[in-house]
Amino acid sequence: MATLSLHSHTFFLLSLLLVIFVLRQHLAVAGGCQYPPVIFNFGDSNSDTGELAAGLGYTIGLPNGRSFFRRSTGRLSDGRLIIDFLCQSLNTSLLNPYLDSLVGSKFQNGVNFAIVGSTTLPRYVPFVLNIQLMQFLHFKSRALELASTSDPLKEMMITENGFRNALYMIDIGQNDIADSFSKGLSYSQVVKHIPNVISEIKSAIKTLYGEGGRKFWVHNTGPLGCLPQKLTMVHSEALDKHGCLSSYNSAAKLFNEGLDHMCRELRTELRDADIVYVDIYTIKYDLIANSTNHGFEKPLMACCGYGGPPYNYNVNITCGHGGSNSCDEGSRFISWDGIHYTETANAIVAMKVLSMQYSSPPTPFHFFCSR
Repeated sequence: MATLSLHSHTFFLLSLLLVIFVLRQHLAVAGGCQYPPVIFNFGDSNSDTGELAAGLGYTIGLPNGRSFFRRSTGRLSDGRLIIDFLCQSLNTSLLNPYLDSLVGSKFQNGVNFAIVGSTTLPRYVPFVLNIQLMQFLHFKSRALELASTSDPLKEMMITENGFRNALYMIDIGQNDIADSFSKGLSYSQVVKHIPNVISEIKSAIKTLYGEGGRKFWVHNTGPLGCLPQKLTMVHSEALDKHGCLSSYNSAAKLFNEGLDHMCRELRTELRDADIVYVDIYTIKYDLIANSTNHGFEKPLMACCGYGGPPYNYNVNITCGHGGSNSCDEGSRFISWDGIHYTETANAIVAMKVLSMQYSSPPTPFHFFCSR
């Protein structure tokens, strides 16, 4: 066991050094941006940087945030999320949640509308994708209104050029699929619902395009069937060779195929727009399938939770709540709380995203602010 632990720790250190190297490369390139990077993000808990806590007052306490921030920031992880690493690769500040009233007007580099639990459907239910779009439209209207006044705060707001040159990120769809399964729908019923989800995302992109947006970055969904939460709550489904739920992953892959096809269609329809599709599924599944190569010892077990092996997840005693416990070294775990990833896993995913190997078309993340 000592040998395995040392082996894992060595791979972790190598992975971390590689992440730092890649980030530094992108920091160097970002210095050549023609204009400051502005990012607007729409999504769910995978990219929520504090929207649930700020907007609804929902308590997300330690040990969330322990690894990097040393305090809880509303992120469902022990540290940074993928979007945080991507922002750092541009040497820009981490995105503030739209509903955080305590950040003042510090939205010069964009806004994060993503919130825990968000879906695409049904519409007009807080805080689905359509509501996030409505929040963006309100924010844009107020920002441009302020920019046209003599108010000194206008220097801190995003200009018309800022909105036009911004990157519009979309990372949503996971909860639509997961919720369909949780409602007891059959696999065929879940799959039948997927085109409606894709249609909502397409509509969102076209709405943002109509507002002048031309740069889009779209993440597909990860392997749902490998989440400890799903593995704990579903017992009658077949597992693949890596211990993941086959039906959940199959539905996720069908969703991703539809999302990829939609992005291809929009590139033809919106010829002056750049629409980048990022294969997060392949990156994350590789972490599970080749966990030891990445320094992870228990790929299907949550670091923070309750119940112990094999999954350490209990829906009644979740991470941060009474009775839960957390591992000593989150760097050896992929899953933080049974649903979301540890900072170490997020860092590796971000590194691979920055590599351009999983982007279609292959595009550097800094493309929207470079000359």
